[in-house]
Amino acid sequence: MNTLRMVLVSIALALLVQVSSADDRSALVGTWKVLSFEMEYQDGRPASPWEGGRNPVGFLIFTEQGRMMSMIEGVDRKPAKTDEERGALLRTMIAYTGPYRLEGDKWITHVDASWVPSWTGTEQARFYKLDGDRLQVTTAWFKYAMLSGEPMARGVLTWGRVK
Repeated sequence: MNTLRMVLVSIALALLVQVSSADDRSALVGTWKVLSFEMEYQDGRPASPWEGGRNPVGFLIFTEQGRMMSMIEGVDRKPAKTDEERGALLRTMIAYTGPYRLEGDKWITHVDASWVPSWTGTEQARFYKLDGDRLQVTTAWFKYAMLSGEPMARGVLTWGRVK
């Protein structure tokens, strides 16, 4: 009897997770505008704006068909005239797309196109929290090569729904 009860509870929990994921998926569908983008550090140093500045411009789109697209660019970007300037522009931009799936409090994108070739063919996980028309997104921890010593960092982004 206890085994049957445990099986039934497990099935009920699995169904609740599926319903929750379906609810989140429908709540994520649409267009989101980036409101803020900060970097947090594991070593305790204070959070700082992303390399692109305090007020980046960008959008995150989730489709009903299960695709996401994200593009963010830093402020005050100027057309490049030299190879060095073109390289600098890559540090103030993020863009990638691919089919996504939900798993608990994260979405995982199978990247099929990206501004950096090393992301193409990988899976990128983002932790999220929905609060009405606000979407809080946190990346996984990674070595931040833009800073000396490559500290462990993560991006924290706030998005607002575009109406």
